[in-house]
Amino acid sequence: MSWGKLLQPDLILGDSILSLTPELLQQHQLQGLVLDVDETLVPMSMAEASEELQQWINDVRSIASLWLVSNNISENRIRRIGESLSIPYILGAKKPSRRKLRQAVEAMNLPTERVAMVGDRLFTDVLAGNRLGMFTILVEPMVNPLKAGQRYLVRDVEVWFSQLLGASIHDLQQTVSHSDNS
Repeated sequence: MSWGKLLQPDLILGDSILSLTPELLQQHQLQGLVLDVDETLVPMSMAEASEELQQWINDVRSIASLWLVSNNISENRIRRIGESLSIPYILGAKKPSRRKLRQAVEAMNLPTERVAMVGDRLFTDVLAGNRLGMFTILVEPMVNPLKAGQRYLVRDVEVWFSQLLGASIHDLQQTVSHSDNS
């Protein structure tokens, strides 16, 4: 499989995870979600899940199994977030390694293709999910409201480099955005 295909998300929201609706999950026949934590669910500068995120989790939990899989090695941070959302978690995943993703998918007892890897990074979340054969969803980073104008340089470089390798990140995002508005 080419690098372009490995870095190509199946769905690009162009917004935070909060815009991933139960209807979108049903449309793509997804029954489980493996969720990245840092910048996908909670800004790095914060250790608490927002009320909006907690509501989103409650809405999605009714139709999909949920697991947190993070590269972060801070047991205190990931446990605190996982417990506050009542979601099992795995830390130190070393994505793009597939090992911990496979562990979460197996715990859900679902076919891999019915589980999405949801994250804000191409070279960790999307690459790991695609390597395992999961549906992959790229979301915009969850930002601290106090740092809303901040750019995510690493992510910008990832998008640029993935496009050089053949992924069509911006084109797909526009397609997804247009289809959402119709």
